[in-house]
Amino acid sequence: MTIEKTRRAVNRKTITRRAIWLSALVGAAGAVFAPLAPAVAAEKTVTVAYQDMMTPIRVLMESGELEKKTGTKVKWVKFGGGGDVIRAMASGNVDIGEAGSSPVAAAASQGLPITLFWILDDIGDAEQLVARKGTGIASIKDLKGKTVAVPFVSTAHYQLTFALQEAGLGAKDVRVLNMRPPEIAAAWERGDIDAAFVWAPALTGIKKTGTVLASAGDFAGKGRATFDGIVATNAFMAAHPEFLKAFVRLLAAADADYARSGESWKAGTPQVAAIAKWTGAAPDDVPAGLGAYRFPTLTEQVSPRWLGGGAADALKATAEFLKAQGRVPELAPDYGAFVTAEFAKDAAKDTAKAAAKP
Repeated sequence: MTIEKTRRAVNRKTITRRAIWLSALVGAAGAVFAPLAPAVAAEKTVTVAYQDMMTPIRVLMESGELEKKTGTKVKWVKFGGGGDVIRAMASGNVDIGEAGSSPVAAAASQGLPITLFWILDDIGDAEQLVARKGTGIASIKDLKGKTVAVPFVSTAHYQLTFALQEAGLGAKDVRVLNMRPPEIAAAWERGDIDAAFVWAPALTGIKKTGTVLASAGDFAGKGRATFDGIVATNAFMAAHPEFLKAFVRLLAAADADYARSGESWKAGTPQVAAIAKWTGAAPDDVPAGLGAYRFPTLTEQVSPRWLGGGAADALKATAEFLKAQGRVPELAPDYGAFVTAEFAKDAAKDTAKAAAKP
């Protein structure tokens, strides 16, 4: 699907309706969202929302290569969760953002004009449900009557909801609190929560005094696969395709570098230092944090497993579950309209051409 077709295919519901739903969903009642607009057009500046997942993109961010290749000022803004990222994109304050498959599915279900163009990571075991030692929690069923923290509208929230349902626990059986990762870490230290479903670096800390009950990877085999992706507003995508092409080429190169030499990324190396700087993680924890994810190759990105169809299927499956749970009011007619492989295909062609040169 071309960029133009993707843009036209989006279901254009009113901004007011999206605002009401999104503000309620992420606990920001009363927020007013303006129409989406590409900020780079006016000031040659693009605002990119990122989170604290440990991925090779942090090395790219530290290098400044994106700015050099595009001649554009990039403003990197850190957010605590995918729901916050989506809300900022809806407000027009962010052009490109990192978000998990759950918040992307929720946004697509409401027709928000955004498009997934890169799979940042296959979450696998990078998100885990951990119970505090000494609470008597040895299984998911034991969470009945306990307090569990999770960032709402995140992939971890989606997995937690499924885990509780599978264990026969309803909404009234467990006290589920909406907390961002840093808040989870602090609440855990105070002893305010019994369990949490979260990712590193917060995950690394709580596991020291906790017991892992389940990982996101456990549910992937049950049809509940999750991933983190990078999305752009359709307005920005239509106005600045060359920027996104350059971005994807650099993203692919960063992932390829990790695939080649990731085993050497240890504390004290520039790569680990960059990841620690941008995520707030301890350098010693970065190698294990990286190893918990799987980063699709450029060939895999464009394959039916990901941007070639699988990502849209995963968004649909996630949205269906969210609707059954009452977390989205309706489904989108076509989740493929919110995914494009065009930029990844262009990058793959460029890579093939470069490899063919003598």
